[in-house]
Amino acid sequence: MSLHPEVKWAQRPDVVYLTVMLPDAKDPKVNLDPEGIFNFSATAGAGDRPYELKLELQDKVNVEESKISIGVRSIVCVLQKAEPKWWTKLLRGAGKAPHYVKVDWDKWVDEDDEPDAGPGDMDLNSMDFSKFGDMGGMMGGMGGDMAGMMGGMGGMGGMMGGMGGDMGDDLDDSDDEEQDETKPSAKAAETVDGKPKIEEVTKAGGETA
Repeated sequence: MSLHPEVKWAQRPDVVYLTVMLPDAKDPKVNLDPEGIFNFSATAGAGDRPYELKLELQDKVNVEESKISIGVRSIVCVLQKAEPKWWTKLLRGAGKAPHYVKVDWDKWVDEDDEPDAGPGDMDLNSMDFSKFGDMGGMMGGMGGDMAGMMGGMGGMGGMMGGMGGDMGDDLDDSDDEEQDETKPSAKAAETVDGKPKIEEVTKAGGETA
């Protein structure tokens, strides 16, 4: 039997903030319908226990403009209202909200309060619901891409190694050339026409030996 994660909510005239409190959620899946149907499922905890959530929101939402962020301890959703206005409550119907749906007092403002930036400046990684779908599959694809990229970087390392080897050979060749250039002059100092060079020593009387 699936469990229900705790959900906190708050709103502004144009958006609804939903925070699903589920630390270390695995394989999270979120679906948002334009009619205001919010579905969530994931596994978490010891034994990967299943969690599910279905919320019928009070009004319609703009799926394309809604955002989501997957964190270590929670899943934060910013749902864009189809029509900017204050909702009287989160869920449709006359009944009370389930016990696991609570007000997020950290984000809450009253309708007559001055509007503020609030949590709208949160980093949501620019991820919208239209591209969200199956988070597990998407993350798997990202892992494959990263592996391929790292493999390519490994190839670059090999190329750099090859370049290093060539540069080393060039340096060795230049050293050899310098050594070859100095050898003839050294030999010339030792011999003249193939015979040992005899230095002339001038005697005090002007004669030479």
